[in-house]
Amino acid sequence: MKIATWNVNSLKVRLPQVLDWLKYSQCDVLALQELKIDNDNFPKEEFNAHGYYFAFNGQKTYNGVAIVSKFPLGNIQYDIPGFDDPQKRVISATINEVRIVCVYVVNGESVTSDKFTYKMTWLDKLYNFLRKEIEVNSKLVVLGDFNVAPKDIDVYNPLAWQNQVLCSIPEREGFDKLLSLGLVDSFRVVNTDEVAYTWWDYRSFAFKRKMGLRIDHILVTKPLVPEIINCEIDIMPRKHERPSDHTPVILTLRC
Repeated sequence: MKIATWNVNSLKVRLPQVLDWLKYSQCDVLALQELKIDNDNFPKEEFNAHGYYFAFNGQKTYNGVAIVSKFPLGNIQYDIPGFDDPQKRVISATINEVRIVCVYVVNGESVTSDKFTYKMTWLDKLYNFLRKEIEVNSKLVVLGDFNVAPKDIDVYNPLAWQNQVLCSIPEREGFDKLLSLGLVDSFRVVNTDEVAYTWWDYRSFAFKRKMGLRIDHILVTKPLVPEIINCEIDIMPRKHERPSDHTPVILTLRC
C-alpha cells in the first residue's frame, strides 16, 4: 500500500495538481492538510469521478484536513477526542486494517508568541490521543505537516534556525515524545543520512536555493517497520506554477 501526505496550502487552488499527482504517483491513500475550505465546499464530485473514497474535516481560511483513498474508509474520527479545539487539524480512519491519523500541527509563529504556547499544548493533546490509539491499533500511521524539523540534518541552515520556531528545543522534545510512544520516522528508516526537505518558503527563491526544512513526516508503529519498502519525498509538485510551499512524502508498505 502506498500512503502519502501533502500540505496543499488551499485545495481549491491546488485541486488539479492533486488529481494529476494521484494519477501519476499511483498512491492508494493521500492525507491532505491546510485545505482552506469548509466542508460544504469540499470537492466531493471531483474525487468521486476519479473513483476515490474520502473523509474531510474542513475549515475556511486556514487549517482543514482530509484523507483520500482508493479503498473504503472505516471508523472515521474527527479532531482529538476530549479536546475542545476550534481549529480543524486532525482526521482519522481505518483503511485495510491500518489506522491512519492525518495531522496538521500548529505552526507556532514564534517561540515568544501565544500561538507557540498553543502549539505545545496541542502537541501534548496529540500525544495523549495517540497513546490511546496505539493501545488498540498495532498498525498505526501518523502523517502530515508536523511543523517540526526534528534534527539539524532536516534544516538547510541549522545555525540560522537555532531556537527559532519549527526548530526549537521544546518543539523537538515534543516530537521526540511522540516517537517515545513507539512511533518511528519512516523516512529515516530508509534514508538514514539523506539531506532532504519537504517545505520551502515562497520568499527569497528558497526552493531554487535549496533552503528548505523537513517538517512533513510519516510516523509508523514498530510492527509496520518490517513492512516498509520505501519512503521518499517527491519534489516535482514544488516545481509547478502556483505550487504549494510543501511537497508530498510517500511511504510504500508491503501490507
